[in-house]
Amino acid sequence: MRVSGKRHVPGETDYKAVVIGGSAGGVEALNVILSALSENFALPVLVVQHLHPSDDGSFALHIARNTKLSVVEPIDKALIECGHVYTAPANYHMLVERDGTIGLSVDERVNWSRPSIDVLFESAALVWGESLIAVILSGANADGAKGICSVKKAGGFTIAQDPASAETRVMPQAAIDTGAVDKALRPEEIGQLLAGLGMRGNM
Repeated sequence: MRVSGKRHVPGETDYKAVVIGGSAGGVEALNVILSALSENFALPVLVVQHLHPSDDGSFALHIARNTKLSVVEPIDKALIECGHVYTAPANYHMLVERDGTIGLSVDERVNWSRPSIDVLFESAALVWGESLIAVILSGANADGAKGICSVKKAGGFTIAQDPASAETRVMPQAAIDTGAVDKALRPEEIGQLLAGLGMRGNM
């Protein structure tokens, strides 16, 4: 099913948050994107990366070495703050709650994944609507395609990694195939775009 909606002109909205999802090959793309964001980046960034269940926080530590922003592996009910990157812990779904906090859940896997990109994107769309930016990166399954549709229906701005630049193109291509993606860009282009939008956004 193709999702219709207005096409965004970047910069026309005061954005409040960024959600990013990736799987195989996504870490490399994420590092490129986050390295482009300055310490003055004004938005929170929430990340779901498909992780091995035994990950003990090493993913968050790895990401922290490639960004000037504060990287947090959150606990349940953690307050979402501007200029922070929140990475979903292994084996937990990460959701956005209406009170501006993070919820962690051990509900059933979605698309064989926990954490699931769809779960994050769908909850964030309900809270932030047209003020949300959603980004799908390299990956080997269709997790995130349903979530990107939810963001688009809510009026948010949707981006997929250009499949030609992805280590594994299945995930960004699945999102693009829904018709709900506003732009398909290389990781360095995504970073540059977010850097500009985040300087104008405010919570």
